[in-house]
Amino acid sequence: MLTCCGFTLHCLDTQTGTLYCNQRPVSLDWTQPCFKQDWNRTWYTDKPDLTECFQNTVLVWFPCVYLWLLAPFYALKLYCHDCGCIRISTLCTAKTVSQPIESQYGQDLHVKDASFLSKMLFWWFTGLVVKGYRTPLEAGDLWNLREEDTSDKIISDLEEEWTTECMSSLSVCFSRQEKTIAAGVALGSRLPDQAQILRKLQKEQSSGFCLLRTLARNLGPYFLTGTMCIIFHDFFMFAIPQVLSLLLGFMNEEDAPLWKGYFYATLMFLLSCLQSLFNHQYMYTCFTVGMRVKTAVMGLVYRKSLVINSASRRTCTVGEIVNLVSADTQKLMDFVVYFNAVWLAPIEIALCLFFLWQHLGPSALAGIATVILIFPLNGFIAKKRSKLQEVQMKFMDGRIKLMNEILNGIKILKFYAWEKAFLEQVLGYREKELKALKKSQILYSISIASFNSSTFLIAFAMFGVYVLIDDKNVLDAQKVFVSMALINILKTPLSQLPFAMSTTMQVKYNVQYSTDQTNCISSMVPLSSLSIFFSDGEGVLIDNGTFSWTKEGPPCLKRINVRVPQGSLVAVVGHVGSGKSSLLSAMLGETEKRSGSVSIKGSVAYVPQQAWIQNATVQDNVTFGREKQKTWYQRVLDACALLPDLEILPAGDSTEIGEKGLNLSGGQKQRVSLARAVYRKADVYLLDDPLSAVDAHVGQHIFDKVIGPKGVLRNKTRVLVTHGMSFLPQADLILVLVDGEITESGSYQELLSRHGAFADFIHTFASNDRKESVTETATQRGRTSLCQEGQLTAECYRLHAILKRSIPRAAHWVSEFPAHITYFFPDNIMVLIDSVRLEMYMEYFKTIGMAFIIPIVFLYAFQQGASLTYNYWLSLWADEPIVNGTQVDTDMKLAVYGALGFAQGIAIFGTTVAISVGGIIASRHLHMDLLKNVLHSPMSFFETTPSGNLLNRFAKEIDAIDCMIPDGLKMMLGYLFKLMEVCIIVMLATPFAAVVILPLAILYAFVQSFYVATSCQLRRLESVSRSPIYTHFNETVQGASVIRAFGEQHRFIVQANKRVDFNQTSYFPRFVATRWLAVNLEFVGNGVVLAAAILSVMGKDTLSPGIVGLAVSHSLQVTGILSWIVRSWTDVENNIVSVERVKEYADTAKEGSSLPLAWPQTGTIEFQDYGLQYRKGLDWALKGITLKIQEKEKVGIVGRTGAGKSSLALGIFRILEAAKGAIYIDGVNIAEIGLHDLRSRITIIPQDPVLFSGSLRMNLDPFDTYTDEEIWSSLELAHLKNFVSNLPDKLNYECSEGGENLSLGQRQLVCLARALLRKTKILVLDEATAAVDLETDTLIQSTIRQQFEDCTVLTIAHRLNTIMDYTRVIVMDKGHISEMDSPTNLISNRGQFYRMCREAGLV
Repeated sequence: MLTCCGFTLHCLDTQTGTLYCNQRPVSLDWTQPCFKQDWNRTWYTDKPDLTECFQNTVLVWFPCVYLWLLAPFYALKLYCHDCGCIRISTLCTAKTVSQPIESQYGQDLHVKDASFLSKMLFWWFTGLVVKGYRTPLEAGDLWNLREEDTSDKIISDLEEEWTTECMSSLSVCFSRQEKTIAAGVALGSRLPDQAQILRKLQKEQSSGFCLLRTLARNLGPYFLTGTMCIIFHDFFMFAIPQVLSLLLGFMNEEDAPLWKGYFYATLMFLLSCLQSLFNHQYMYTCFTVGMRVKTAVMGLVYRKSLVINSASRRTCTVGEIVNLVSADTQKLMDFVVYFNAVWLAPIEIALCLFFLWQHLGPSALAGIATVILIFPLNGFIAKKRSKLQEVQMKFMDGRIKLMNEILNGIKILKFYAWEKAFLEQVLGYREKELKALKKSQILYSISIASFNSSTFLIAFAMFGVYVLIDDKNVLDAQKVFVSMALINILKTPLSQLPFAMSTTMQVKYNVQYSTDQTNCISSMVPLSSLSIFFSDGEGVLIDNGTFSWTKEGPPCLKRINVRVPQGSLVAVVGHVGSGKSSLLSAMLGETEKRSGSVSIKGSVAYVPQQAWIQNATVQDNVTFGREKQKTWYQRVLDACALLPDLEILPAGDSTEIGEKGLNLSGGQKQRVSLARAVYRKADVYLLDDPLSAVDAHVGQHIFDKVIGPKGVLRNKTRVLVTHGMSFLPQADLILVLVDGEITESGSYQELLSRHGAFADFIHTFASNDRKESVTETATQRGRTSLCQEGQLTAECYRLHAILKRSIPRAAHWVSEFPAHITYFFPDNIMVLIDSVRLEMYMEYFKTIGMAFIIPIVFLYAFQQGASLTYNYWLSLWADEPIVNGTQVDTDMKLAVYGALGFAQGIAIFGTTVAISVGGIIASRHLHMDLLKNVLHSPMSFFETTPSGNLLNRFAKEIDAIDCMIPDGLKMMLGYLFKLMEVCIIVMLATPFAAVVILPLAILYAFVQSFYVATSCQLRRLESVSRSPIYTHFNETVQGASVIRAFGEQHRFIVQANKRVDFNQTSYFPRFVATRWLAVNLEFVGNGVVLAAAILSVMGKDTLSPGIVGLAVSHSLQVTGILSWIVRSWTDVENNIVSVERVKEYADTAKEGSSLPLAWPQTGTIEFQDYGLQYRKGLDWALKGITLKIQEKEKVGIVGRTGAGKSSLALGIFRILEAAKGAIYIDGVNIAEIGLHDLRSRITIIPQDPVLFSGSLRMNLDPFDTYTDEEIWSSLELAHLKNFVSNLPDKLNYECSEGGENLSLGQRQLVCLARALLRKTKILVLDEATAAVDLETDTLIQSTIRQQFEDCTVLTIAHRLNTIMDYTRVIVMDKGHISEMDSPTNLISNRGQFYRMCREAGLV
């Protein structure tokens, strides 16, 4: 005997083979009657009970075996975790039981703190759902990410796996090579073989499979747990039709006991519940893995973007990178969800066909034939759609790239009235994109029609063959509805397989594309090209260096030999395009080194020619990640002449600088950029013409206090690119560059004594040496937006404080983002608080038009009516009495069934095509409205709206309107009508079911209302937190060379990680919310299954098997239908927010428009008491301006920083509208003239030379209104003809994004050529020659005097000597005219202009 836990166990007598049960012998012969009697007692009885034997063996043994087997593992756990026995107290038991209940009623739990049951049922999420329903959700209400979901953890693990993967691939390749060598290959071929192996490895990595393998290794183990869940789900899914077969068999047996019916009904309910639980655990796992993949890809792309060089930026633009991290990552996430379907779907199809064979015999082969016919069709469609997807993405990338350039150069667009030309270009891309999308959607409609009709087609083929091959083959309820249940199961893998194949093909393209992008933006100079050495002597050494911007391109620098002694000042001079900036780039390792070597001693600080300013405070821009040292910090600010500027900023050095430094003048930006470098205390300073954008006295101050022999950098190695002749005598070494070669080098005196080209140049401009002055580049558009704005800035800071208080967990993030970003937060916070407005749906449907909506609704009703009819017809056929072993009129029944089914298929195709076309119509209109609204918004809108926000609208939101909303509507309407059909069928069979269905419907609506409120808020939170990611990406790519030069990559990576993680904190609860709703609602659906089955059992005597089979088999679809309704409804609800976000800009102020007269004819300009404000409530930028400029008059405008010089130009072009007074041109009030017509009739050469990607001809003449001869003539006058003639494609030469493949001076000359082409009666020059050398400046001034002799010219003076022969000079001071007269009279008056001339050495 063996006793355990108070139970007497059973012993086996080994000699007699007798089993003793409680000391009574039990025979082991299964053929003996006692076992039959036991089974009769358990199953074949009206009152079932467990046998005594079962109770005394299995029920006792199983718990004991379980405890004994697990005891060692439990003991090991206690030993390893150093904990003793867990005492289960009453309180502990109560907490265990109450935890799920508490979570149901609003206790805020994180998934890591939830119990097992709470995790399985997602009850831990209920607290957030309830909170979202009661009050608007804020970022602080969301949970922090689990450590395993954070960017740091994911990307560090991924980089480790990537390194291992690459090394293993390399070792495999080399091991193969060693075997080849061992086999007798000549050693001389070894090096070529190695090169071939490396090429093979590079090709493998660029194919994208290396990335996929790395992701699989890193995330695979967790993904496998989800795979186990889907396998269990499939087991329960296939068990349900077997139980349905037993239930229908029970309905056919007249004397079967009722408890069996209830048992089958309950078992079906339990299996359905388990199926739901495992399905949603699988989906939860997939979405978690998808989220991690998204984080990984975004992190990798960002890290790669940090090593982008100028050559790579020409092939990989910011717009493409934004598109990569928005639309393409979504495709990767879809791939994770549907990957298992690639191998699991064929197995599910095979199992379905196996079970169908059991019921219908060889007729099931007809189903196989139908499936085989459907497969190639869907495979062909998937392949075609994949190609169309590539085409669509290509045009989408082009559109986003162009939009990014438009947003970066919006001011130039408005100055030249080029909005229409670029609008047409964007729409050209858009039309091609929509054309590809339309073809793809029509193919998708065929795929959907074949999928939705697949149930009918398979059933029609199998039932038709079954009844036609033999008259004795009859269709009863059991055969028909078990087969229909299996066919409904078959629909899922049949639908998933083509989608999975399509997604896999798209991912293959996307991963290839992503890898290409990351490879292209990682094409940096090899580390060997730049070495850091620590010997005494030279600070910078270039030995026989030849450099180019691309590997294939011509060299930009040739035979460069430079030795910069440590602690010396080297000046680099030369004409426009001679290679000065390229020389600094070569020192930084930004160019391709063809030959030679570059060595730099110690750390480097770099000041680019175009200042790169972060969207952060002034202090953060100066310290740039370093700790603030107060004394040194103040000394740097003083040396860089920033202290007077800080006094006028509202918050001093804590004032937030807008995106791209929009609220600073050009000179202020350059001084902040210089202060950043000085504060760094680096060993080597590379300064790319930092003094070109500041006043003469400020430039002299900076040179004396910073760069010169007595400046704070006097002991540092300094390489200064400059056009200022007055600084050259103090340089230790001067390098003269001509066409990429150093033609002369030496000290100032040495070069003069040689009487070479440099000496001739100096003597020619000797008079200008002291005269030239570099006035502050004062584009005042945005500077007052922070410098003078009191009220708005105060509001921004108040909001900043409110956000910090209301979002404690995200306070670090809010402080991380500039207050400037909070300009757009109020609108978004307002959007967060409101629910999705019905107007958005109305707006969307109104855009589609009633002509499409009415036929769509009619077609849906028709297709579901046909489905209901043929299913009911099938139940009548199943109930048909059998006469002489056969059924009558089977041919007619089959024909009717076929006709109804084919009618439904045609209706499905019609509805999906109609919705697709309607969606494209809506998308086209919404994009057109967005584009027009944005392009016609005033400049103040662009100053307060980050470009990342706008790019997000044009990329992610438009993509959602293109695809997600129509697809969601197709699914939602299809399943909604299907649900109505199921409810009608169930109530037709058992009218009493209405009593159950009605409360379940109310419960469904109740749960969904909770969910929709929370889900939409989470969607908006996620959208709002996504825009800063794109803004940060944009900022990083623009300043990549500066970030690299300062070695700040790690800090920027940390900032990017914070932004991505903050975005994921709202994305994670978004997809959990869907799982929460689906689990809860599928239990409601399972309730319908239980009700239909129980009511059928109760009405056994009155119901026919056919109608019961119809009702129960359809009720089994309810869980899936509810799940898809939830998913599609959620998609539509979440994505309709995109319509809302796109329509946000419909209400912004727009620039006006009206038809002009033939004007202007003379070019007179009159200001009448003109006043200008940047925004209401701010100080006056201009006040009381009254003057009249006569025709052909040449007027110079001068003044200190912030005096209002550029504001006059902004007023003439109506970039800003007059706050009071008016401007008249030729007697016409310009406020009454259309903006396009005004700006197209006057011309400006702006301070910031902006080019767009496209041909050089397009940049000069986007409307194609001039001939090639006229364009060549303008290029000759702009001194660009020789340069353009030597380009490979001449006028068709492709300019890169921002014109980066031209020097700054060349871009300035292109802007001059634009003005010469237009030749209008009024020309405004806004410090247009800041970036060119003195000789070129002299030539430009001569060209302007000759070509614009009959025009009125207003020049915002860059060098005072250029306006000394003008008819009048206007001196601006604090927004009003302080002096105005001829230059001679102003000098004789000894006023402000006289003092400026004296500082410039002109008097």
